[in-house]
Amino acid sequence: MSTVAFHTLGCKVNFYDTEAIWHLFKNEGYEQVDFEQTADVYVINTCTVTNTGDKKSRQIIRRAIRRNPDAVVAVTGCYAQTSPAELLAIPGVDLVIGTQDRDKILPLIRQYEQERQPINAVRNIMKTREFEELDVPQFDDRTRAFLKIQEGCNNFCTFCIIPWSRGLMRSRKPESVIKQAQMLVEAGYQEIVLTGIHTGGYGEDMEAYGLADLLWDLDKVEGLKRIRISSIEASQINDRVIEVLNKSPKMCRHLHIPLQAGDDRVLARMRRKYTTAEFGEKIAQLHKAMPGVAITTDVIVGFPGETEEMFREGVAFMKRMDFAEMHVFPYSKRTGTPAARMEDQVDEEVKNERVHELIDLSEQMQLAYAERYVGAEVEVIPERTYKGAPDSGLIQGYSDNYLNVVFQGSKDMIGQVCLVRVTEAGVNECQGELVRVLERPDVRPGAARAAVAAAQ
Repeated sequence: MSTVAFHTLGCKVNFYDTEAIWHLFKNEGYEQVDFEQTADVYVINTCTVTNTGDKKSRQIIRRAIRRNPDAVVAVTGCYAQTSPAELLAIPGVDLVIGTQDRDKILPLIRQYEQERQPINAVRNIMKTREFEELDVPQFDDRTRAFLKIQEGCNNFCTFCIIPWSRGLMRSRKPESVIKQAQMLVEAGYQEIVLTGIHTGGYGEDMEAYGLADLLWDLDKVEGLKRIRISSIEASQINDRVIEVLNKSPKMCRHLHIPLQAGDDRVLARMRRKYTTAEFGEKIAQLHKAMPGVAITTDVIVGFPGETEEMFREGVAFMKRMDFAEMHVFPYSKRTGTPAARMEDQVDEEVKNERVHELIDLSEQMQLAYAERYVGAEVEVIPERTYKGAPDSGLIQGYSDNYLNVVFQGSKDMIGQVCLVRVTEAGVNECQGELVRVLERPDVRPGAARAAVAAAQ
């Protein structure tokens, strides 16, 4: 039996894509082995969001070539899309395939095995208008299923290379999304996370059908307990989306809304599509529509031209927004983007100090948000035995409002909805006690839960 090993760099969408590519191999009878083992085929799914992403990708590729010089080494993903020639120049790289045509990976590998000539299968992504249909019927180690609903981005923020590596916005057909959601529910998943490069932009390339319509259609999927949006821009949260969030019992009380900067001058230089006032107004509307909603965000620190005064303005704004958590990144130059060519780059040491200050603020925010729920009962879907002590009889999972709760329970509860009382708040995890396991009469107990339980 032929073997394949995968290594994924970068974002959640890349992990989804790798999972989809693995299912293509699985259907052809391949066996998956660990990347550190000898395999017949190595697939490296690359990231190019920073220059460091490129560098890490090259290191991983060379590691695979050293491990088995006779293996077929296939490189895919964003770096493959933007710089195929650079990758084919590495001796031992046999196939480069970008962020489209991944469904052709096996025929291309067979072609390489016959001809023994390196293949560049990268096409101009800017001409692609169709969503690439790659299904993931199950996730081997998860109780939350990811469902990719769109690809690409039209925003062209000054710090970002992604439109050049992923192409322009294209949405998955609604009937395809619903069908995939139904398959996942039948496989035993109770929570679906909608994901994409610019998830909230779903439907912008369609006639009279948008994200709110898709959410209402997903709301009707029987047996689906939770719908979570992986990320959405403030400018995409319109009244219709707010209405679904307010009225659908399936929508999770957690939204990830990237802020990137808390000062209007920095936002303008980043070419973001909102001001702090507009962002703040959306957040206020959401708190009204979904009381108790956890709003998490991304922040870039030390963007070119960010003065101490702008940074202080930003910190004050973030405090007012009362986020449940912030993902903090130091600005990193990305060759080929307008921001990399900007004057007044911020000193690395200054960047570092600001990052640490915001990480501390994020931890205070996380704790303050969690403390509101001490004594409250929340619904948790356990995902795994407790990471910190796998044999302790503890399990952990997320509530709908994204509290990571650890509590006493058995492996057969993994993937089921448990009512848990929060007993102690923490920064990255809270402690709780099981009240009861909630019945789920509408769907047969699925393979997903069994697979996860068996893997623990």
